Amino acid sequence: MTTPIPQPKTIPFLGNAKDIDSEVPLRSFSLLARQYGEIYHLSFPGAEVNVLNSYRLANEASDENRFEKRVQGPLEQVRELVGDGLFTAHYDSHVKEPNWAIAHRVLMPAFGPASIRNMFEDMRDICNQLIQKWIRFGPTANFEASEDFTRLALDTLFLCSMNHRLNSFYSNDPPPFAKAMGDFLVEAGSRSRRPDIVSALMTGTTAKWMQDKELMLGVATKVVAERQANPDVRYGDLLDTMLYSKDPKTGQGLPADNIIRNLVTFMIAGHETTSGTLSFMVYFLCKHPEAMQKLRSEIDTVVGKRPVAYEDLAKLDYLHAVMRETLRLYPPASVRNVAPIEDTTVADGKYALKRGVSTLINGYSMQRDPLVWGDDSEEFKPERMLNGKFEALPKNAWQPFGFGFRGCIGRPFTWQEMQIVMVSIIQTFELSLADPSYDLHLKQTLTVKPIHMYIRARLRTDAPAIIPTPSAPLKTETSVPPATQASNPKESTDGKHPIYILYGSNTGTCEGFAQTIANDAPKNGFKPVLGTLDSAAGALPTDGPVIIVSATFEGQPPDNAGSFVQFIESLPGDGAKGVKFAVFGCGNPDWVRTFQRIPKLLDSQLSEKGGKRLIDRGVGDVVEGGFFQYFDEWEAKLWTVLNKEFSTASVKTSEVGLGIEIISKGSSRAETLRQADIALGTVIENRVLTAPGAPVKRHIEISLPEGLTYRAGDYLTLLPRNPEQNIRRILSRFNLQIDDEMIISSNGLATTLPVDRAVPIVEILGGYVELSQPATTRDLIALIEAASSDDTKAYLQDLLDHYTEKVQVQRISVLSILESKKEISLSFTTFLSMLPSMRVRQYSISSSPLWNPSHVTLTISVLDAPSKAHEAERFLGVASNYLAGLKEGNKVQVGVRASGSAFHPPSDPTVPIVCFCAGSGLAPMRGFIQERAMQKESGRDVAPIVCFFGCRSPNEDYLYGTEDLARWTELGVLDIRPAFSRNIEASHGSKYVQDRVWADRDNIRDLHQNGAKYYLCGSAKVAQGVRERLIAIVAEKSGADDASKVYEKIVAGRFATDIFD
Repeated sequence: MTTPIPQPKTIPFLGNAKDIDSEVPLRSFSLLARQYGEIYHLSFPGAEVNVLNSYRLANEASDENRFEKRVQGPLEQVRELVGDGLFTAHYDSHVKEPNWAIAHRVLMPAFGPASIRNMFEDMRDICNQLIQKWIRFGPTANFEASEDFTRLALDTLFLCSMNHRLNSFYSNDPPPFAKAMGDFLVEAGSRSRRPDIVSALMTGTTAKWMQDKELMLGVATKVVAERQANPDVRYGDLLDTMLYSKDPKTGQGLPADNIIRNLVTFMIAGHETTSGTLSFMVYFLCKHPEAMQKLRSEIDTVVGKRPVAYEDLAKLDYLHAVMRETLRLYPPASVRNVAPIEDTTVADGKYALKRGVSTLINGYSMQRDPLVWGDDSEEFKPERMLNGKFEALPKNAWQPFGFGFRGCIGRPFTWQEMQIVMVSIIQTFELSLADPSYDLHLKQTLTVKPIHMYIRARLRTDAPAIIPTPSAPLKTETSVPPATQASNPKESTDGKHPIYILYGSNTGTCEGFAQTIANDAPKNGFKPVLGTLDSAAGALPTDGPVIIVSATFEGQPPDNAGSFVQFIESLPGDGAKGVKFAVFGCGNPDWVRTFQRIPKLLDSQLSEKGGKRLIDRGVGDVVEGGFFQYFDEWEAKLWTVLNKEFSTASVKTSEVGLGIEIISKGSSRAETLRQADIALGTVIENRVLTAPGAPVKRHIEISLPEGLTYRAGDYLTLLPRNPEQNIRRILSRFNLQIDDEMIISSNGLATTLPVDRAVPIVEILGGYVELSQPATTRDLIALIEAASSDDTKAYLQDLLDHYTEKVQVQRISVLSILESKKEISLSFTTFLSMLPSMRVRQYSISSSPLWNPSHVTLTISVLDAPSKAHEAERFLGVASNYLAGLKEGNKVQVGVRASGSAFHPPSDPTVPIVCFCAGSGLAPMRGFIQERAMQKESGRDVAPIVCFFGCRSPNEDYLYGTEDLARWTELGVLDIRPAFSRNIEASHGSKYVQDRVWADRDNIRDLHQNGAKYYLCGSAKVAQGVRERLIAIVAEKSGADDASKVYEKIVAGRFATDIFD
């Protein structure tokens, strides 16, 4: 008895067409694989398709006695161009186009080792053109990797296969052939998913498609005609082989039409594989500097500074591993089409497959099957391909080039080409992403490639290419590489010592401290260079001090510091020699085991590897109080040390700093900044979840900007605006008009404000600076200097002397002080320079892409409380109130930031999950539960999620209690264990989450024995309470004196946390 193959719900006449992303179908195939498991069925107009996603099913479908390749879908559309070429010919049990077998036998020798070796110099010729282009444009130029690698691949194919030069690198625009090919392939994919009648009605699109076809065939026809006109001249290339060789079996040659179509076939198949794989390879190497360092060391050892030789290629084991691992994660042809030769079953008879029905092998998902590749199958690890591990893989587990006698005939060609290119690039350049925070966005034609991935190529030296980027990036204009948008210091700082200020920051606090140091640098005789830690991965500067400001997140580096940390750890024993450095760290001491781990690591590693520590590591404690005061004191000591070390002197503050000109503009307004439509999400729904009188929590649904994707557990980053009431308070205090504009000049100051152009004051105050941050000790000192009365000076001095309890705890801002002490004479310019830059906020996404891959939901707490500074005012959380005020249809600038690798649901849905959360900490857990529910409703076996959830009462703030939570409980995917702090009788006597954990400790022990994974989202107080009770559970059972150590050991690798305060 077979089991029905699961299938998403269909739409009349369209079937499952709406389930497939028209731009990047692979995204849909992979999400459906996560939802439905190892197999699912899809229906399209005129076609039925089974999709295989696991290794065990792909292995069965690789049996050529049972399954055969079928040319269907996009490939059937490509036949309009290349007909019975090697890639698209019908050659199966139903149809056998004879030209395929003839061409295959004729061309096999042309792709043999000797022939490929003879192409070596031509391949290097084109590679050198790429190298020269990057050298010519210099280290600050941004290159879109896939575009340049496409030029390289096409030029190489034209030269090696038909001795024809496209000369792509001698023109700014891509060759017409390349443009036509790209457009044709995109349309081929689209036509395969559209009903024929719809395509027939799209006359303009069809006309363009036919024009692209005729252009490509015209180029190939011209090349063949020129060769045939000179039959006495032989080049020994692929074109000669097709023109003059005979099939050893039949004695026949290839028809002229087939030769032309095979030439175009080579261009399509060859350039797509090479350009895509090279692009992905560069991405992974830039994101993993330890792998880049290993590859560079291998190339330096094997090849050195001389040009790579053919004999070197076999010795580059690590390069082979990098290539194999890249092709595992992103096989160029991510899906291939086969069909059963006869009716059959797979999975030990579980699923029935009918003869001739299209069966897609999802190589993207198959090559990430954790049963073959392990729990880290989503991660880039070339080491899994070394030391015999690749050879020991199960049969058919690695299939990036297809399979069997219809596999890629050109594999040796592209393999050699990619080796030559990667060796030459790594020999010559230090590569970096123009935007270190870039995460893969895909473009799909017949294959997949990264899109909008800009890289920089700097000739190998010891000087880093430091790039300022935001802590939590937002999606930006794709036509402008992000790295070109940073505001740099004016030339007035030229001739001063450079100072490199590097930050690792997720929430923006460390970035703000780094910005403060950069602002103060010109006043101390230094020229600041500000950037993320990751932007300096690969080389450390020695021509100026390196100042590092970084946080730690659950023991891991911030998202824009991971590559730098790996780079520092991989340095040799004297790798930091000549580097003069200082480190300031931010952290929460509640996490004893990981407190300041990353700052400590960087400080010790740099010192141990030859660097000179300029000042003791600064420690910023976010819990104890005086956080900003600690930084101010540390920075003051830093400048004293730097002035002495580098013989610099402080200059008058009037010589540097912001210059502001106010322009009264009446009722006119400038265009709002940073509002590019392509980067904006759209609010779909915004509703209150809580009862009247309870602290407000909201559910907000947002449609993502095009191209953004997410996983359950990720964050949505957003750029908020300050509340209007705060903006009006400033306008009133400084006697400014709401329609005034301002022109800011940096005067040597590294600033995030827009400079040298007129901008509305309300735009600056609304979107560029923080208005509600507590005044710093530095601010108080400046206010004391500006105060005119002794009483005011005494008041400010008292705030300074009791900073923590009277300023930080009360959250007294500079604005609040200026409003209460109107006699303080402070210019608007000075006030603006005191304000920190607007921080990007992040919220845990509370949905799963299996519910909707292009929409996210947020579950947020809205902070609206009486001000501790002024009873008449209210303290409004900037981001939460901004979100609360959004209406359906409003635009909001957003981005997606991946959470830590551990904070995602297990890839195996049968692994039990235990969640701990309180209040809006339910957000990521809701995404996890929703994902399990989607999987369960799709027919997969899933383990339930046991969720310990704390709130006030069932009638006030039991979020989603009567909606989603009730439905998912009934479905059997959720076991909710609430703790009601104001109605403990309704939660088995448990007031807080940790109380419910203790009450249900026997269940937790059972779940642990069954392999459960644990997730916690909440405040540090919630996290500490849960941790103490879990340790108590361990102690009760084991009686161990060191229960905390036993606890840490048994949850290692099984407990992921997301802490917020």
